[in-house]
Amino acid sequence: MGLLTILKKMKQKEKEVRLLMLGLDNAGKTTILKKFNGEDIDTISPTLGFNIKTLEHRSFKLNIWDVGGQKSLRSYWRNYFESTDGLIWVVDSLDRLRLQDCKQELQSLLQEERLAGATLLVFANKQDIPGALTSEAIKEAMELENIQTHHWLIIGCSAVTGQNLLEGIDWIIDDIASRIFTMD
Repeated sequence: MGLLTILKKMKQKEKEVRLLMLGLDNAGKTTILKKFNGEDIDTISPTLGFNIKTLEHRSFKLNIWDVGGQKSLRSYWRNYFESTDGLIWVVDSLDRLRLQDCKQELQSLLQEERLAGATLLVFANKQDIPGALTSEAIKEAMELENIQTHHWLIIGCSAVTGQNLLEGIDWIIDDIASRIFTMD
């Protein structure tokens, strides 16, 4: 039995999933995490470093790593890639000026060897605000349909209202589970 098989069996027993949440600064990563966890979202400041939350959801243990997105912190993202099952990429649907920057950062992440095989969920956040780009417009601008190395889905959401957060998390868990956990 190979090491990978042993590790998969250990993970399977615990049904533990490691999710890495990244995106440019001010996209709403921490707000999404806190809202999903039922925490107060009234006072959120920029993440300087990272937040880790371990949550129980649908008999899975989710370890969610929320890492700051400021330009000065992005070079540290690679320190969090190890053992990542799913990547949640958060896009600010109002930030048209940095959409190209957002696209380039995501494309370079998807080339990382340690993220190979990770499921990708793109949250098009701030859909509750008038003038937000639709998830379809973001999909086109970021050329997501060209991604062939990862299973992916883009879903419009609102970190403030909670709209579609559960649907997105459920999708990423289902996709990861279908790859990692064999049903007994």
